[in-house]
Amino acid sequence: MTSPLDTRESWLLACIELLKPDFQAIGANVPEKLRASCGWPSKSGLAKKKRRIGEAWSAKCSGDETFEVFISPVLKDGRPVLATLVHEIVHCAVGVEEGHKGPFKKIALAIGLEGKMTETTAGETLLKRLDEIIAEVGPYPHAELTSSNAPKKQTCRQLKVICKECGCICRMSRKAIDEVGCPTCACGGVMEEEESDGDDEEGGDE
Repeated sequence: MTSPLDTRESWLLACIELLKPDFQAIGANVPEKLRASCGWPSKSGLAKKKRRIGEAWSAKCSGDETFEVFISPVLKDGRPVLATLVHEIVHCAVGVEEGHKGPFKKIALAIGLEGKMTETTAGETLLKRLDEIIAEVGPYPHAELTSSNAPKKQTCRQLKVICKECGCICRMSRKAIDEVGCPTCACGGVMEEEESDGDDEEGGDE
């Protein structure tokens, strides 16, 4: 019979259960309805710059009102996987709609995440805790998935880029966005690629 922790999803869910007391200790509650899986982010999963390695989706997007967390298959080692998982759990604990400021930053720092809030890393104290969890659940049952033999990504599709200041819209290719970045609007505002409904920033990349 296969051990339940021989699958990536069961490994992630076991880690979430072990992390719940850590969140409770800092006054944050992990939602009871929370699923975690190994899967590609909705976009930029293979981007050369600002690659997204974790993604949290609000329960409002779910047919059964469950928070959903995805860990990119490019991550293969327990430490970065768990550091990313912690980042995404913070999103679920405070509400995905909060983004990376205010409540998110407060809980992220309290749980032991450091650095830029969109690209957090685990501090020394949190790393020790993650090592304890890995020792209990065993190694992450996953092998790195690379894009070396994957089909070439479509680059001709034009994506919407919008200025948050004045609402001006233009279209750019995925290649241009990933390699050059979004332009500055004529009004002086910074243009950004239009976001999907889910929250899918990087977190815990070590």
